[in-house]
Amino acid sequence: MTMRRMFFSDFWFFFWLVFAGIGIYTILPLRQSLNLGSDLVGGTYLTLEVHTQEAVDAKLAGIMNSLDAKLKKSGKELPTEKNVKNGVILLTFATTQLAQDAATKIKEEESFLEQKVDGNIIHLAFSENKAKEIKKEAVESNINVLRTRLNQYSVAEIPIIAQGENNIVVELPDEKNVQQAKARIGTAAKLEFRLVDKYSPSKDDILYEYDGELPGDKEILPGKNAQEGYYLVNKYADVNGSMLKDAYHKSAGITGMEPVVAFAFNEEGAERFYNLTSKNHGRSLAIVLDNVVISAPRINEPIKGEGQISGNFKPEDTRELATLLKSGSFVATVSFAEDRQIGPALGEQARKDGIMSCLVGLGLLFIFSVAYYSLSGFFAFLALLYNMVLILVWLSWLKATLTLPGIGGMVLTVGMAIDASILIFERIKEELSRGHAIKKSVSLGFSDAMVVILDANITTFIVGAVLYYFGTGPIQGFAVTMMLGVIATLVSGLFFLRSLFMFVLNNFTVQKLKI
Repeated sequence: MTMRRMFFSDFWFFFWLVFAGIGIYTILPLRQSLNLGSDLVGGTYLTLEVHTQEAVDAKLAGIMNSLDAKLKKSGKELPTEKNVKNGVILLTFATTQLAQDAATKIKEEESFLEQKVDGNIIHLAFSENKAKEIKKEAVESNINVLRTRLNQYSVAEIPIIAQGENNIVVELPDEKNVQQAKARIGTAAKLEFRLVDKYSPSKDDILYEYDGELPGDKEILPGKNAQEGYYLVNKYADVNGSMLKDAYHKSAGITGMEPVVAFAFNEEGAERFYNLTSKNHGRSLAIVLDNVVISAPRINEPIKGEGQISGNFKPEDTRELATLLKSGSFVATVSFAEDRQIGPALGEQARKDGIMSCLVGLGLLFIFSVAYYSLSGFFAFLALLYNMVLILVWLSWLKATLTLPGIGGMVLTVGMAIDASILIFERIKEELSRGHAIKKSVSLGFSDAMVVILDANITTFIVGAVLYYFGTGPIQGFAVTMMLGVIATLVSGLFFLRSLFMFVLNNFTVQKLKI
């Protein structure tokens, strides 16, 4: 072997050692650097009830808002009053004949709705199956929103699963501030833009003007605090947070230093917002978040595409609001049906058992390797330790969550790693039996075994990817550690172990390789 090749061979050995050393240094102390699942450290389980009827009503409200334009285009009279109540659109017309004429047109446009005409009132509703489908989609949509909110920095997702028809179960590992977590989870983050009809410091003053009974398509919403009064606004919004493309916090406002939340609409939202602002010049537009008016600026010119929300926010408030808006709003609000906690004692025992299983497995493998392969077996055991170090380092760097099934995935990859070493050793043994020199036998052994090892590990990695994509919670934890273990097996077996062999053969006189 030339001096140049020997130098590069030794260089790679020290490279892998330095790489492992840097990794270990960055993750110490290990307990603080790894995210552990609730099965290892305990945690909180929350059961959320989804008010799915709200999703049905919201869908109907969207249809109701589009009916005016369709009736007007066909020359039909518009309803004098419209409302959505308990899964039914109620359209009230001046006369029975006008209701009959409108019903005929609505039947043509919205044939999927069940329709009933009662005097001058048209009743519109979804079929029972369609309503069930919307409720199911509402639960699934809320689960996706929760995953986005709670898993911003985590690779292995927090377990969030549907339970029954209306419930969602959320598992929060090692949660120290349960009330804060509840506040984050339970916030609907429902952003709407509604036109303001009236403003008054007192709610009673607005009701007095309407003799105590508001029209069905109007409602009174409070300002951000009691001093900001009350607003009479349209009950159903033409533009809402589901049409946002992006939301982020920045400094702006009159002083240029005021914390605000900037937002940008998607194509549909930009068009709707432009139509809303261009047709209502001079009116106030309420920015409503979870049925509270954050601000109500005057419309001075048409706005399309972008805007911002201000309202005496603190910087941390704008960051939290931007995150919530970006994750999306709940299709239907949630309430907390149950919460229970698992103490750290159970998790501590599970963690000890998991660590013990790894240690026992490593101990048995060490005895087998050294007894059967002598010094080469000891090198294989060092490669196993290197394998586990790589997994822990990558788990920490990816901020992945280690669960008890994840520890099981680590134990599995240890077995796969020793299997790779055995394949390599058997190929080296064959080359030695053919009379090749030790260095050449080692080089050929690693090269010949590489294809088989790659094939086996790539197929295992694909299985892990499928498990991660379709699984949830602990299954994903198992999949993540298994996939990282596959990569670590290739690095430790094909690169670290090879460089270790070559370093010893280059720098020490080895007359015979017992393998």
